Amino acid sequence: MEKDLEKEKLIKRISELESLNDQLASELRFLDDLLRKVGFDQGLVTLKTAAEELIEHENKDFEES
Repeated sequence: MEKDLEKEKLIKRISELESLNDQLASELRFLDDLLRKVGFDQGLVTLKTAAEELIEHENKDFEES
């Protein structure tokens, strides 16, 4: 009987996590679409690259001063 309760809890938790995963995936698709509309050609990929370049540029400026 205890195993059945534990199994039910695990099944419920899996369901919750699957739902959360679906929500997060939907949000990422939405954000990616918005980024493409405002000029990031490859959406999140382009934003990530731009952010990394900014950080690298700022680090170089800091090291030079």
